[in-house]
Amino acid sequence: MSPVVAFAAPTAPTQAELLDRARKLTPVLRERAARTEENRALLPETLQDFVDAGFYKILQPAKYGGFELPPMTLFKVVMELAKGCPSSAWCLCLVTVHNWEVALLDPQMAEDLWGQDPDARASSSYAPFGKITPVDGGYRLSGRWSWSSGSDHCSWVILGGIVPRGDGVTGPPDVRAFLVPRPDYEVADVWHVLGLKGTGSNDIIVKDAFVPEHRTHQFLHSFMMTDPGRAAFASRNYKYPFGVIFAYSLSIVTIGMADGALEAFREDMKQRLGAYDGAKAMEEPFVRHRLAEAEAIIRGLHTRLDANFAELDALIDAGAEIPVELRVKNKWDAQWIAKEAQKAVELLFKASGARGLKLDNPMQRFFRDSHAASNHAFLNPDKGSLNAGLVQLGGFTTDFTL
Repeated sequence: MSPVVAFAAPTAPTQAELLDRARKLTPVLRERAARTEENRALLPETLQDFVDAGFYKILQPAKYGGFELPPMTLFKVVMELAKGCPSSAWCLCLVTVHNWEVALLDPQMAEDLWGQDPDARASSSYAPFGKITPVDGGYRLSGRWSWSSGSDHCSWVILGGIVPRGDGVTGPPDVRAFLVPRPDYEVADVWHVLGLKGTGSNDIIVKDAFVPEHRTHQFLHSFMMTDPGRAAFASRNYKYPFGVIFAYSLSIVTIGMADGALEAFREDMKQRLGAYDGAKAMEEPFVRHRLAEAEAIIRGLHTRLDANFAELDALIDAGAEIPVELRVKNKWDAQWIAKEAQKAVELLFKASGARGLKLDNPMQRFFRDSHAASNHAFLNPDKGSLNAGLVQLGGFTTDFTL
C-alpha cells in the first residue's frame, strides 16, 4: 500500500457562502443553458466556475483538500443552480456525490483517486453491464456502459458489475462498482437526446482492464452500513446510507428545475397579455389555479426533504442506527419527489400556452429536463412504491441499494 498523502485543506466556506456563490452563478448558467445543450456537455467555462467556487470540494474529505460538509449543503447548491441550467447542475451533483461515495470505501481507493491530484473527479455508470473476471489481487473488466454523466470532464469512472460466484456458493449476488482510471477506458460520444441534453452522458468502453480489490465498492457492505471508509473518515457527514444519498442526488435536481419553472412562470404571467382578447394573463382564473397548485406541490417537496434530513441528522448525531425501514422510506421519497416535481413543471408548462414551446423560453427546457431526470432507473416510482408498500406491510425490503 502506498503512503497516504495529506493535502492542506483550504478553509471550508459555510453553507451560506456556497449558496451565495451559487446564486451569483444561476443567471450566468441561465444565459449559457442553450449553448450547453448545443455542446451536449458541460461548457468549459462552467466547469471552471464550479471549480473556482469550490463546489466539487463540498463532500470531499478534508485530508485531500475537501470541505467535508454535509450532503444537504451540496443539495441546496445544486437546487439553486438547476434553476439556471439543469444539465450543468445534474453533472455537478452526480460527480460531487462520487467524492462522498469514495470516502465510504477502502481508504486506499481515496489515495489512488486523490493522492497525486486532489482535484481528480469521477463519473459513473452503475448498471452492472460489464463482464467481471476475478483474478489474483482484483478483477478484470470488459464491456460497455451507458449514461455516464459528466464523463468528458472526469479522469476516472465508477462502473457497475456482478462478481460471479464460485461453484456451490449461495447468497445474494455480489454487485459492485469498480473505480477505473482514464487510460483504461474510452468515452464513446453518443449523447443525442431530448432532455438533459448538456450532461454528456456518454458510453464507457473498457477492454480487459485490471482493477485491484481495494478499488471496488461492494454494495452489500453499504446495505449493512459496514463500508470500510466509515471508520477511516470519521466525520459524521459520512454516516448517511449510500443508497439514500445517491437517490436524493438525482431527485433534488428536479426540485431545482421546478423552482426555476415556477420563477419563470411568475415573471412571464405578470407581463403577459392574452393572444385573442389582450387581457392580462394574471387575471385568468386557470393561470392562478395552475400557479397555486404547482407552488403548493413544490413547497411540499422542500418541506419533505428538510424533514427527512432532520430525522436522519438526529439519528446520526445521536450515534443511533438508521433502520432499514427509514432508508426505504427515504429512497421512496426521493423517487416520489422526482415524480411530483415533474408534475409541477408540467402544470406550469401547460398553463404557459404556445409561448412555452419557444426555444428561447426556459419553460420548454424545464419540461424536457424534468421528464428526462425522472426517467432515471434509480427514480422509478413504480418499483419504489412497490417496495415501500411491502415494507409498510411488514415485509422485508427487496431493494438492497439503500
